[in-house]
This record gives sequence, structure tokens and C-alpha cells, in this order.
Amino acid sequence: MNLKALAYQLRKDTVDIICAGKAGHIGGDMSVMEILVELYFKQMNISPENMGDKNRDLFIMSKGHSMEAYYAVLAEKGFLDKEEILQGFSKFGSKFIGHPNNKLPGIEMNSGSLGHGLPVCVGMAKAGKMDHRDYRVYVVMGDGELAEGSVWEGVMAAHQYGLDNLCAVVDRNRLQISGNTEDVMGHDDLHERFRSFGWHVIDVADGNDIDELDAAFEEAKTVKGKPTVLIANTVKGKGSSVMENKASWHHKVPTEAEYQTIMQDLEAAKEALEAWEK
Repeated sequence: MNLKALAYQLRKDTVDIICAGKAGHIGGDMSVMEILVELYFKQMNISPENMGDKNRDLFIMSKGHSMEAYYAVLAEKGFLDKEEILQGFSKFGSKFIGHPNNKLPGIEMNSGSLGHGLPVCVGMAKAGKMDHRDYRVYVVMGDGELAEGSVWEGVMAAHQYGLDNLCAVVDRNRLQISGNTEDVMGHDDLHERFRSFGWHVIDVADGNDIDELDAAFEEAKTVKGKPTVLIANTVKGKGSSVMENKASWHHKVPTEAEYQTIMQDLEAAKEALEAWEK
């Protein structure tokens, strides 16, 4: 499977979901896509068939507002039906809401109240150690989310308990709803900050590159005695010049003209990646 091309196809699916529901956090959906694709189609032991297996890997989408990208990935993986999502997303009374809903197959936890995902994953990883389970726990956070104090309580606890079965990913696109993260709540040297808390830190120079992500996740699996964080430097709105690196696209529905341009850009990128693979 060409995961690089798949990421762009799922971006197209994500845009369709947003336009169908007339809502969605499109900028962060686009930045996080390769991370989700690499996890669900390469790294994690998780599928619709093994959800009853206590040794399956666990995943929490802590930046729950990027649910549209998550829907697209879960549908492609076979957990959800794409047509049901398109018909129901963001409709009154629908189970397909704008944040993770654990009433849906494949979703472990309701999230979206930022700062909760990592602490919960600390508990999951600690439980795995206590029960002698083989699973790994993954969590994806936004960089704006790191302003929450509960994140750093979780960071301390993960180190204290030596949770080497825990891998966190920071979607470091440097933009949040109110602007540049460094203007809102600066992170300074994020690598050094996590390292000083006792974590193994991997900088992913291009967090929208499948090959770099693959190498980083494989490295994380070899780390013993401490948790790992990937700082994935991504592009908000990745895939089209209409959206890229623009804070205004944090939460926005494309106009018809914008939709056409975005979809053309995404299809062109997908076709180029497919051709390169051949």
C-alpha cells in the first residue's frame, strides 16, 4: 500500500466530510494526516477484528477537534462506513459528532477537552505494565494543547513509572485558533523541555513525511525504561496553498471555489506520489 498517496486520498475524504457537515477543523486535519496513516496502516496492532484482544495497541486522539481526519482513517481501516459519516456528520442527533465518541467502533475514549489524552494514556500504559500486556499506547496531541497543565503532570508520571510502552506525538504545526503558538504560549525548545522531564525525544523534521515518521516510530519501539515523544513538525492545512500555514483555516468550511482548488491540489499530489511509486 502506498501510504503517501493514501494520505492525500484521505485528505480528500476529510474535505468531503467537512463540506457535508458544514463544520470541521480542517487545518489540523490536514497537518495530522500522515501521522494517523502511519499509525493505523503500519505501526499499530489494531483492527476491527481484534478490538476484543486485550493485547491490541491503544490509541487516543487527544487533539479531538481533528476528528474529520480521524473519521476518514477509521473508515478506510474498516471501523466505520464512509457514507454513513457523510450523511450524519455534524447533524442533530447524529453519533458522528465533531470530537471522538467512544460509542463508535474503534474509538477508545471521548476526547477534545484538551490536556486529557496524555494523562489517560499514562493510566493505560501503567495498566499494561501491571497486567504484563504486550500492547503499546499512542497519543496524538496538538502543540497548542501543551499549554494545559495536565499534560505536564502526565509527562512527569510517565517518566516516574518508566512507561516505555507509551509513545506520544506532538502535531507541531505552530498554529492554533488564536494565532501562532509562540505568540500565544511559547514552547521555546520543546525537545529540551521533554528531555528534561526524562523522556526520549525524537525530532521529526518533516512530520508530513511517511518515511521520516516510520523511522521515528520504529526507533521509539527500541527505547527501554522511559516514554518517547515524537515532535512532528507539520504544516497546518497541508496539501493546498489555499490553506497551508494560515491560522484562519483552523476551523473553516471551504467555499465552492476553494473546494475545487483544494481538491485539485490534493488529487495532483496524490497522482504524483502514485506515479513516483511506480
